[in-house]
Amino acid sequence: MIVRRLSKPITVGTVTVGGDAPIVVQSMTKTDTRNIPATVAQIKELADCGCEIVRVAVPDTEAAQSISTIKKNTSIPLIADIHFDYRLALAALKGGADGLRLNPGNISDVSQIAKVVQAANERETPIRIGINAGSLPPTPKPYSSIANHMVSVALEQINLLEGLDFDLIKVSLKAFDVPATIKAYTIIAKKIPYPLHLGITEAGLPKTGAVRSAVGIGILLHEGIGDTIRVSLSDHPCEEVNTAYEILKSLDLRQHGPTLISCPACGRAEVDIISLAQSVDKSLRGITKPIKVAVMGCVVNGPGEAQDADVGIACGKGRGAIFSKGKVIRTVDETDFLQALMAEVKNL
Repeated sequence: MIVRRLSKPITVGTVTVGGDAPIVVQSMTKTDTRNIPATVAQIKELADCGCEIVRVAVPDTEAAQSISTIKKNTSIPLIADIHFDYRLALAALKGGADGLRLNPGNISDVSQIAKVVQAANERETPIRIGINAGSLPPTPKPYSSIANHMVSVALEQINLLEGLDFDLIKVSLKAFDVPATIKAYTIIAKKIPYPLHLGITEAGLPKTGAVRSAVGIGILLHEGIGDTIRVSLSDHPCEEVNTAYEILKSLDLRQHGPTLISCPACGRAEVDIISLAQSVDKSLRGITKPIKVAVMGCVVNGPGEAQDADVGIACGKGRGAIFSKGKVIRTVDETDFLQALMAEVKNL
């Protein structure tokens, strides 16, 4: 059983992050925030697929001013991603942003940060100190590793915000390098009480990015570290959300939507298991209830190997056995495999 690190809970809009709250799944829009209809549409897509907090880029004043309208037309908490210009953070707060992400590598003027913190304090709006290995502030002091440098920058920023009487803080320390990311989070988890937002930045295309993210985020979650996660992929943001939930499901930390159990296929298989599994996976999209569905290629071992599945099929030559919780409930012809299995799914 995973024992989670106990962190100070904060509230982002209507969502609690930290404490004993479930690990929160986040994503980021990939639209131009100034294009309000496109951004609203994508946020609604994200909400439908299970995203619980969404971040939008705020590169200029027009984007910051769009937040108010976007907020009025969407339902999940909205984080404004701020770089370089502190005035964009002030405009985003005025527009009703539920949280800010500030990068210390891009905004370092203490007087400017103080103005943002004052406005956030007045609105009780949390700030994420978003450390990124690719944009660390310059320093004359050498560090033994990127991980130690990230931790040092984060602690300096935390001390600054605490000195301004602000503690609605969330922290992230992201890098492309998985070991460096794991090391940074492991170090800081012992030094601060605040919730941690996990991610592997610039993880890549869906296949490789999902692997890098699962390894990095998964190791940290298994150690009890992490209160919210975002999987960064070069793909539609709903794929980020789906991958995040798969990571959480694999560790029994959260259940969301179907879990597909399928055998890899081998020389014993007498049907095209791979195609059938792909068809089942496609048919399961849009289902949000946490059910386990199995597609197995061996009539003899299939039900036993997937006995914890809610429903499944074990396929043989021309015939397949539909089973539930490891017990066969009926057999069907090969032409009816997909239809019969999905009928049982719908019965659930």
